[in-house]
Amino acid sequence: MMKIQSSQAVGLFFIGMSCLAIPAAQAQQSSTVRRIYISPKGSDQNAGTSVKPFATADAALRAAEKYKKGKVGSGIEIIFNGGTYYLDKPIQLLANHSGNKKQPLRIKAADGKQVILSGGKTLDLKWEQGDKGIWKAKVPAGLSFQCLYANDAHLIRARYPNYDASILPFQGYAADALSPARIATWKNPTGGIVHALHEGRWGGFHYRITGKEGGAKVTLEGGEQNNRPSKMHETYRFVENIFEELDTAQEWYLDEAKATLYYMPANGKDPNQLKFVAPQLENLITISGSASGPVHDIEISGLRFTHTAPTFMKTAEPLLRSDWTIYRQGAVKIEGAENCTLRANDFVELGGNAVFVSNYNRGVKISSNRIEQIGAGAINFVGDPEAVRSPAFHYEQFVPLDQMDTVKGPKSKNYPMDCEASDNLIHSIGLIEKQVAGVQISMAESLLILHNTIYNVPRAGINVGDGTWGGHEIAYNDVFNTVLETSDHGAFNSWGRDRFWHPDRKEMDQMTAAHPNLILLDAVRTTKIHDNRFRCDHGWDIDLDDGSSNYEIYNNLCLGGGLKLREGFYRKVYNNVMLNNGFHPHVWFKDSHDIFRDNLLMHSHQDIQVKYWGDEVDHNIYTRKEDLLKDQTKGVEKYGRVVPLNFVDPVQGDFRLKNWKDQGFKNFDMLHFGVTSKRLKSLAASPEIPRLIQKDTKEQDLKWAWKGGQFKSVETLGEQSAAGLPSIAGVLVLQLEEKSALYKSGLRANDVILDYQGEKIDQLTDLQQAIKKHIHADQPTVVVFRNQQQAELILQL
Repeated sequence: MMKIQSSQAVGLFFIGMSCLAIPAAQAQQSSTVRRIYISPKGSDQNAGTSVKPFATADAALRAAEKYKKGKVGSGIEIIFNGGTYYLDKPIQLLANHSGNKKQPLRIKAADGKQVILSGGKTLDLKWEQGDKGIWKAKVPAGLSFQCLYANDAHLIRARYPNYDASILPFQGYAADALSPARIATWKNPTGGIVHALHEGRWGGFHYRITGKEGGAKVTLEGGEQNNRPSKMHETYRFVENIFEELDTAQEWYLDEAKATLYYMPANGKDPNQLKFVAPQLENLITISGSASGPVHDIEISGLRFTHTAPTFMKTAEPLLRSDWTIYRQGAVKIEGAENCTLRANDFVELGGNAVFVSNYNRGVKISSNRIEQIGAGAINFVGDPEAVRSPAFHYEQFVPLDQMDTVKGPKSKNYPMDCEASDNLIHSIGLIEKQVAGVQISMAESLLILHNTIYNVPRAGINVGDGTWGGHEIAYNDVFNTVLETSDHGAFNSWGRDRFWHPDRKEMDQMTAAHPNLILLDAVRTTKIHDNRFRCDHGWDIDLDDGSSNYEIYNNLCLGGGLKLREGFYRKVYNNVMLNNGFHPHVWFKDSHDIFRDNLLMHSHQDIQVKYWGDEVDHNIYTRKEDLLKDQTKGVEKYGRVVPLNFVDPVQGDFRLKNWKDQGFKNFDMLHFGVTSKRLKSLAASPEIPRLIQKDTKEQDLKWAWKGGQFKSVETLGEQSAAGLPSIAGVLVLQLEEKSALYKSGLRANDVILDYQGEKIDQLTDLQQAIKKHIHADQPTVVVFRNQQQAELILQL
């Protein structure tokens, strides 16, 4: 038994059955922590004690500064008592508020209390009932707002078509949203908003109506929210903030000129009994320093951030040559910080971004937060374009070689580096803006993106916008239900339109062949993507798009969309499992130096315009011999092999191979993706585990859900006879929602799909692969068998 000397016993104490030793000096130091209290019922004339708390964070920060001057090295905690704090301005944390490594400044909620920081203003309204179920009330002159809450319920701004949570995109869209006939019904639409998808469904656009021309046309401003300009989508669009569209319960409209608010409550409800809150602030807390004078060692925990104003009309700053534009703002904005932490907070019902980490930051950690129901993106790490050598900002732009700075790496340190986003639960984001992500990275280096759960997002779950400057580790994340409202994207997506990249492929081929040293000028360090679970049903599970280079990708479980490598260099992909799908190499370079080996596949390679297969595409495991033989005819997979499917527990998502002896491919953990904290694990959803589809498996009643319909292969004589088919072939439409785009395009239940964009459809996997192959087609042509004859339809997807 170990003996403890009396000097060692100083500071020992017990918590339940555990024992923790604290050195005497540290125990003495902890007793010097100054606690400063804030309460909704407090006063800034008080002393800031638990009995006499302050009313505002400003007063608490002033007291903290004063205390620090006389107590060097002492710890300070600013504690919010329970309640809602309606901020009239953001809380500003500056360099002089910094703590130190041993005792950071802690800003937190009182133990066990809910603390809400709101960017909204409570409205004192006297409602009068009017015609057609619409009530009205006066608001203060000059007051403007884009969102409104009643008893914490998010109300709908008057819109066409009406809000329907079951419809994507936009919870309702209509091709006639800007039709002359509809515009003619609007008396004064100035101030109305048009929301639409990009023509290629690469994100969205937003426009403000500035006036009306004649009786049936409006003038617009805006459309800067996407860095790949296009017309707005002809079908996926809606309008809001127009009085004449106030026609259903829970809708509202603000007439700013008359300072009058209109609202249609649910039947029988008196709005005088409701509490109304109108978001005013874009930002609730800003941590603001610089590289030469950083804010450091501050921890913010246990707070709930809510009711920030939408910022979609300000999203206009291009991010190099990615498809994004941004607005550098969030409920919490961090710039010029070192060793600061956001931990165990809630970000709920926000109009814009949740967290924006901008420009110079080191050691910033965003962990164990819940982020949901927000208008834009969740966590954004974005550096300064001035730190990039020879930057270009639009897809079609390129800096000529004789004008290019060819020094490797960044030219300043004004970007996020060695920061972390871990154990965050992120879902239901991008409610307004569609070019968003759960975690967005641009112009940053060596970030850790670990153990996050991300789902129900309109575009990517995790997005890397450029190769500058690599070195990220993206691991143990659970990312699913992605690309729900857009297309041609991935659960994980990246671009790499760095200095070597040119929009003219011939130019780029010549330049990189002559100057291979250009390739890794920006993607200096290898980005590792490993031990994640990804699912994207409207794109690829992992999508390395234009130019993405210098990646190592291994131990990922891809649930449905497979893995795509478009042109790029130095990608090593191994030991991944791709269910019901496989590998999608697109337009590779002659000397890409890519490696794809020891992966488990359920399809042959879906290559597009690939003449050169990199350094190695071999030793992969197939589940069907015919797929392996097909790929061997392409000059690859000499040592590929076929292994019968024998998974440990596929129903529960454990796709490790039974009795496997680690021959090339190695089993990896498939049951511990996503968030780790107890609180978030209890709240997080899990992806639907797919049923395995094999062409040589004669399973009955195998169904697939797609865009509001249910589909299955025609498999039996009974199905053949019922449809009047000449043979057992095709995909049967089992059922179809009448609100779906497919139904509106003319497709009907009991149709049998025989052809999709010129691709013959014999069974369900053929249809799935044809959809993947023609993912760019917004209006694909299908041939169906109906009433014992063929008919051609154009689908409006």
